[in-house]
Amino acid sequence: MAALYGVTVKRLNEQVKRNAARFPEDFMFRLTSEETEILRSQFATSRSHGGRRHLPHAFTEHGAIMAASVLNSRKAIQMSLFVVRAFVRLREMIATNRVLATKMTELESKIDTHDEAIRQLIQEINRLMRPTRRRPPANRVPARSKLS
Repeated sequence: MAALYGVTVKRLNEQVKRNAARFPEDFMFRLTSEETEILRSQFATSRSHGGRRHLPHAFTEHGAIMAASVLNSRKAIQMSLFVVRAFVRLREMIATNRVLATKMTELESKIDTHDEAIRQLIQEINRLMRPTRRRPPANRVPARSKLS
């Protein structure tokens, strides 16, 4: 992260230490030794040159923004703006997807109820279209023919 902000790791750590109140656990935490080993193996770093006295920090999205705000380099300011904009867009995308998912669920339930209503309507139309035998009404006398 120091490279992103255009400062040395020493400077980043110094500013984090000086502004410790700005970095609660949900903004920044130390990696465990196991996590550090996993990272070290992924980046193929050597242990023979120097060493760490402390486990490295990891920053959450809020911590990354806060780190940019406590550093006073031009690149840190640019990165701060970039990070804020990126997270705003990410939240908008998530919100849009939630709204879309909700609308899809509503549409599916409407389709289910409409499908049932359409099925019932078709059944009723089919029932009405069935041929029926016509019977003369019981209390009417049949019409006489003109020949008689």
